[in-house]
Amino acid sequence: MSIRRRLTLIILSIVVLTCFLAFSKGYRESMHQAQTLLDNELKTLGHVLIEQPVTSSQTVLSDDLPELLFQVWRNRELVSSSRALQTVQLIDAKWQQALSVENLAGQRMRVYRLHLANKHVLVAEPLSKRQALTESVILSAMTPLLWSVPILTILISFFVKQGLKPLTRLSSQLQKRQANDFTAIEWTVSEQEIKPLITRLNDLFKRVESAYLRERFFASDAAHELRTPLSSLKINVHNLQNDIADSIELKAMSQGLDKLSNIVEQMLILGRTCPEQWHANFNPISVLEISQQVVAQLYEKIERKGHTISLEGDDFIIAGDGFTLTTLFSNLLSNAIKYTPAGGQIIIRLLQRPGIYIWQIDDSGTGINDAQKARIFNRFYRVGGDKHPSGEQGAGLGMAIVEHIVAIYNGKITLTDSPLGGLRVDIEFKQAHRNVYTHV
Repeated sequence: MSIRRRLTLIILSIVVLTCFLAFSKGYRESMHQAQTLLDNELKTLGHVLIEQPVTSSQTVLSDDLPELLFQVWRNRELVSSSRALQTVQLIDAKWQQALSVENLAGQRMRVYRLHLANKHVLVAEPLSKRQALTESVILSAMTPLLWSVPILTILISFFVKQGLKPLTRLSSQLQKRQANDFTAIEWTVSEQEIKPLITRLNDLFKRVESAYLRERFFASDAAHELRTPLSSLKINVHNLQNDIADSIELKAMSQGLDKLSNIVEQMLILGRTCPEQWHANFNPISVLEISQQVVAQLYEKIERKGHTISLEGDDFIIAGDGFTLTTLFSNLLSNAIKYTPAGGQIIIRLLQRPGIYIWQIDDSGTGINDAQKARIFNRFYRVGGDKHPSGEQGAGLGMAIVEHIVAIYNGKITLTDSPLGGLRVDIEFKQAHRNVYTHV
């Protein structure tokens, strides 16, 4: 949930709770005051009736006000009455001037009795009528408050949005930044809460940029500087091997130099796999053609180990670069060759699914477990190290390079167990519109 929504809900909840408590309190107070006013009206009506002159003969009045009942007695003789109380004898010896609640004419009534000289007056009003009247008045007064809640919701949401606008703007700027953009945020703000955040972010960008550049260029620079002395050493070792035949030490030295040269080359490739350097030069590339080239380049190793290899599926075109795709497929195929026993099987498939293209490779090697799959993209990590049962040597950079290249293409790499018994690697590429590649 966003900060804006959470803050709006919190403020609105507080406002609604406050309104509810105020409504409850106001309802109780209003009911009490309304009952007091109606009781006073009942008393006033009683005093008016007791002051009216009456004749000695009994008079029954029509019910012009059916909700209001009354009786007027003189010398304990009913002289005036509402039609509903005409036959009801309510006078008794204990007639007291007071308000009470009684059952009259089949209803609960608020009753007021009044005694003056030889006159007795009873005035009654149904409680249901009083309740309905007071609730109607209270709800009329409270309805504007209820209607104000939606308006408050809109206003709270608007002003919370305005208050968080600097933070939203900062978030938008950071979201649009490239991964390697460490320039300072040029933004003059007046909000005291945002100023320290921007200052800290700019300091962080500066430190991260420094560390990023050191990490990025150190390995590639060091590898580049090592190429010349390594080439010289390889030449000297080769010359010595011509002079001294069957030397075990020279053979071991030659193998060590080959391994070191491979590490240097992998480090140089890893230093070059930066997405921003490649996207501008992407062109339509045939994945089938690149796959065939990679198989041809490594066919000598495949043949030496007696592997059976097949390339299946229909070609598809993606926007890419020949070097990065060749490096990607070559590293994956090299790993399959290394870790598949002699006489094993390797299958490369080109698959198409809704919205994606898939380059897939299966091998019949021993495969790797889940813990090894989680670490395989770490730099310099090798499954089993140099003690791997295959006996193959490596630098432990191949899969790190694969992961970097997949990131260049905004793709996805998935490692699963292969039906052949070894490892299956799926590389997913997002499909583009077909008319982009019509000129291939």
